[in-house]
Amino acid sequence: MSEEQRHPGPAETPSHEHLGDPCSHEDHHQARHHAVDVLRAHLHQIEHLLDPQALHGPEDKLVPAWRRVTEGEPRWPVSVAVITAIVLQVVLPERFIAGQRWLLPGLELALLAGLVAANPRRINRSSGLLRTASLGLIALITVANAWSAGRLVLWIIEGKEANAVRLLVSGAAIWLTNVIVFALWYWDLDRGGPVARAHAVQCYPDFQFAQMQSPELAPPHWEPGFADYLYLSFTNATAFSPTDVLPLSRWAKMLMLAQSAVSLLTVVLVVARAVNILK
Repeated sequence: MSEEQRHPGPAETPSHEHLGDPCSHEDHHQARHHAVDVLRAHLHQIEHLLDPQALHGPEDKLVPAWRRVTEGEPRWPVSVAVITAIVLQVVLPERFIAGQRWLLPGLELALLAGLVAANPRRINRSSGLLRTASLGLIALITVANAWSAGRLVLWIIEGKEANAVRLLVSGAAIWLTNVIVFALWYWDLDRGGPVARAHAVQCYPDFQFAQMQSPELAPPHWEPGFADYLYLSFTNATAFSPTDVLPLSRWAKMLMLAQSAVSLLTVVLVVARAVNILK
């Protein structure tokens, strides 16, 4: 380092704003501190030149991926989940299906096809129409499964179902669809949805995953994806309470409460009726 860098001249003398002292321009103590700051800045630049990760920018190290702009989540996991839910609806017995067998599944497939065509690889395109279509798709699956669950409960209460195996299979299909439905709601509402998360629109999450609280447990580019929300939905449906993912906002707590109640009611009624039939 040159002599001029160690002893800044008048042109390098810190201004009032940097020194924080409006009364002294030539204070030797402040000038010495400025020289130390200059040295630290040069060392910081050298460190970044020697660090291969510096190419990603210092913000990548300081800000976790779930709080900054990313390329968006892949489309295929949520598409597979939606198709699975549609298949589970179609294979149900006729008495548990709302309307014509292919009416709601056909509408759901049409909406899914439009969403995939708009965002085939990554979910990162901001559009009010696409947002409405995504919420509409989840709402259709929810209505269809709610109808099936209601019909199942009614048949159990009235004692119309006499085949234990058929009852258990139908109950399992409705329960699994319920897990997928709530996973879709969690995924599409947390921090404004996948597109809003990709653009880092909201800073405060509605669900706190373990990697958010302890970032050293995950890779630097980790962010929650649909599989994480599916896990959240499954554990909430089986444990009837949060496990390692905590709801932070009120709507998240109420939604998890509703899922636990529906799951508990379905399991208790189906299992109790099946046991009674087998006896």
